[in-house]
Amino acid sequence: MVTFVDHPAYMGLLSAGGELRMQFSDAVKYSILAVSVILLLLALSILAWQIFRCFSQTYTTYTEQETVNSGPMYSDEKPTTAGSYSAPPNTTVEDVSAEAQRLSRCLSEASFPSSECILADGEIGEQETMKKVNGSLRFSVYYDQLQSRLVVTVLQVEGLLVHSQTTSLQPFVKIRLMWTGSEGVEVEGSKEDEGEVAPPVLWTVLQEWHTRVVKGSCNPLYGDQFSCILEEDKDALRHINLRMEVRDFDKYSRDAVLGEVRVPLGQLNISYPLELQEDLQIPQKDLVGELLLSLRFLPTSQRLEVGLLKIKMALTEISLDAALNARISVQCNQSKLRYQKTSAVALCPVTVFNEVFMFSLPEFPLEQCKILVSVYKIHTTTKSKSSKHLMGQLSVGKERDSEDEHWTLMLLSIRQPVAKWHGLMI
Repeated sequence: MVTFVDHPAYMGLLSAGGELRMQFSDAVKYSILAVSVILLLLALSILAWQIFRCFSQTYTTYTEQETVNSGPMYSDEKPTTAGSYSAPPNTTVEDVSAEAQRLSRCLSEASFPSSECILADGEIGEQETMKKVNGSLRFSVYYDQLQSRLVVTVLQVEGLLVHSQTTSLQPFVKIRLMWTGSEGVEVEGSKEDEGEVAPPVLWTVLQEWHTRVVKGSCNPLYGDQFSCILEEDKDALRHINLRMEVRDFDKYSRDAVLGEVRVPLGQLNISYPLELQEDLQIPQKDLVGELLLSLRFLPTSQRLEVGLLKIKMALTEISLDAALNARISVQCNQSKLRYQKTSAVALCPVTVFNEVFMFSLPEFPLEQCKILVSVYKIHTTTKSKSSKHLMGQLSVGKERDSEDEHWTLMLLSIRQPVAKWHGLMI
């Protein structure tokens, strides 16, 4: 049984067709319509803004890529038609970022020096690229004819410049007494430079000294005196040069060469103490011997075989307890491999080693590879490190823009050892 309620307000909500209708005033209706229009306009504005951003980012990306591709260091060819830009915008942005990193690496390599000094061990690299040398060295030389004694006194170094703002100079002077039997010695395996007629001079280190280290001074005072007995030959001084290097001491790395002074004693009257002051010059190397080196490249196993066969040096005297050993270090693509050493062999004019060492190359292909051989003189009866003296060094290998002749011959004779004489420098 259904009960109907006769209520005038309820009946007013029902239309003639029986539909339910809400009664709103005109103000409410217009308010709802206004809010709807505002929301619609806001949505259209957001849509238009997103479309504008999308087109503007795409245009900026294409503009940046065209700018990079038109640079002088970009080596790839540019596309000829616009239809070749088929990649989406995100992919294009990643390509531009990678190109920017490549350009940054190129600029950094052009701004910094090459990897010549990266090969340095604590006892190895002695030569640095120097464009200008500052300072002078004051010293005195005296030759006592009665005792055949040469006396060298290092007095003072003046006018040094500090190259680093974080560390102070610790200068000292390294002295070498160099002797040569003749003005020109034909060295096997060496080439004469263009325009030079005289063959290279082969030197021998008679004596080697160094002064004390003076910390934190650009004008250090020394007063250190050194002496040695020379041969009783009256013409002995004619074949002797005094080579003095001013160095910056570094305990944990290598000593930087600040400059050098060379004095031919045969051109001076040193029968009485003679005081001199000479400007520092750019350091140079001297030929002290030759070394027969063998190289072989094994591409399948990515190994480099280095063979040290023999060493020839001009010696003034031979000590019974003197011996030679060599240290071989290899740097490949900025990666320094573990060095290897030969056994100690008795020192003689021709010292034979016949030892071969194998190095596994970590990366391939080889963009840069340097082989550095350092030869040391040691005394078998003395175990102290002070008895170890550097006799000479040689460097052979390949740079990014050039390569050594021996390296080229090795690559032309794959899996076959190639031996060649090299000058030993100090």
